[in-house]
Amino acid sequence: MIKLEHIFKWYNVGGTRSFVLKDINLQIERGDFISIMGPSGSGKSTLLNVIGLLDEPNEGHYYFMDEDVLALKPKKRTTLFQSHMGYVFQSYHLIDELTVYENIETPLIYKNLSAKERKAIVGDMLDRFGIVGKKDLFPAQLSGGQQQIVGIARALAASPKLLLADEPTGNLNSKQGEEIMALFKQLNEEGMTIIQVTHSEKNAEYGKRIINLLDGQVK
Repeated sequence: MIKLEHIFKWYNVGGTRSFVLKDINLQIERGDFISIMGPSGSGKSTLLNVIGLLDEPNEGHYYFMDEDVLALKPKKRTTLFQSHMGYVFQSYHLIDELTVYENIETPLIYKNLSAKERKAIVGDMLDRFGIVGKKDLFPAQLSGGQQQIVGIARALAASPKLLLADEPTGNLNSKQGEEIMALFKQLNEEGMTIIQVTHSEKNAEYGKRIINLLDGQVK
């Protein structure tokens, strides 16, 4: 499903290259559940952003479902993201001007679904995550944990083939965190490919494979 070959990412600082990712080679099969671990600043989120088409490497090749991603025009890349990927951001990235309901509905607008179908899916998500009573609230009216739940519901609404999650339980209490990880495990068993970045060894163990990063390299 995913193949990364010799991926480098750097920033020029005072005329010298400061590497965030160094020679990353990675193959991820359909139905995999990968946990990416490593200390702060090891390049975990950058690697996730490269896989999620939100960041572009300076060098290397990236193939997603046999598409040479870096050779695609930006519009085609966006379509690829919207069609196949769901993303749970560490800092939520909810749209402030939209209600909880509208935020969850957003990824569905890009799919060829009727208003009735969209309503049914959003209703299911609100129900599944126990946030029916919050549907008309705006992100600013929610706690951090509630925003995180909405972000997860939005990422899952379009039934993505690939779920990318950056510290998905970082703002949740332990009970909520366990419920989300159990849900991820269930979705993975149903065929969804999942890549999560986590500091939690307990969460990492839900994955089938752990990838450790240190100074931008796979250990």
